[in-house]
Amino acid sequence: MSKRNAILEAATRLFSRNGFSATSMADLSEATGAARGTIFHHFKNKEDIFLHILDNVQENMRTSFEAFKNETRFRNGLEMVQGVITFYLNLAGKMEDHFLLIHRHFPYQMAETNPDCLEYLEKIYNCLLDIFEEGIVLGISDGSVKTASPRHTAMILFAMVDGVARLNTYNLYHAGSLYNDLMASCKAILIDESG
Repeated sequence: MSKRNAILEAATRLFSRNGFSATSMADLSEATGAARGTIFHHFKNKEDIFLHILDNVQENMRTSFEAFKNETRFRNGLEMVQGVITFYLNLAGKMEDHFLLIHRHFPYQMAETNPDCLEYLEKIYNCLLDIFEEGIVLGISDGSVKTASPRHTAMILFAMVDGVARLNTYNLYHAGSLYNDLMASCKAILIDESG
């Protein structure tokens, strides 16, 4: 692993667990074994490191979902959306630091004053919404999903699923115990003909 990637990996872990403000450059130096000068050789400042992390989060999520879609065969759009929900919850467990990072408050505080941060967060969420919406559009086309607005439905489903992932991320409630009820609720939304 390159020194640059080691810095990003350590920073992801530290920012997700300690927060942005509570993580110092000295903490990053200690976690990576890299001198501060080495860190500054690769990144302008701590905020620059964080923006690169957000870019990595989006790319890692996108490539993980692409691999999942390429390896999985779905009978219809409804099955694809259900598969995406399951995969998202599993991914939240595998990429715990990434999810904890985007579930914290500080990225959104930074986005209020930093347009680059806002852009990266929008990319992450649009990427995820696009994946949900793709299954919904396929389901509308094959008749397995009935909804008037694929994007709005994707947003509602994503908010529900991400809410369950957040409960799990913060160890407030085990996502597995909600899985069947979550899937039933999502299916009810997807096949509701009144949408």
